[in-house]
Amino acid sequence: MLVGVMTVTLHMQGIGSLKEKRHIVKSVIGRLQSRFNVSISEVEHQDNKIVAVLGLAVVSNERPFVEQQLDAILNFMRNDGRFFLGQVNREIFS
Repeated sequence: MLVGVMTVTLHMQGIGSLKEKRHIVKSVIGRLQSRFNVSISEVEHQDNKIVAVLGLAVVSNERPFVEQQLDAILNFMRNDGRFFLGQVNREIFS
């Protein structure tokens, strides 16, 4: 069993309230869960209006699949347009 873990920092501009931020974050989480069947949650900076850190995990028995899924998730997020990607940390555990 292989587990791919990734944290992604999202930077949002023009956000006036935590409610607006949470709307975007929940939307991103829902879209990623339904499209990629990934476990995902906001893990840091919940009270910051312009920064969110998402943690996600992918489980498989094949390393190429885990790497492909993590790459596809990053590409999907880069094309969103509501935020900019900051720091990305990836690890694969066996």
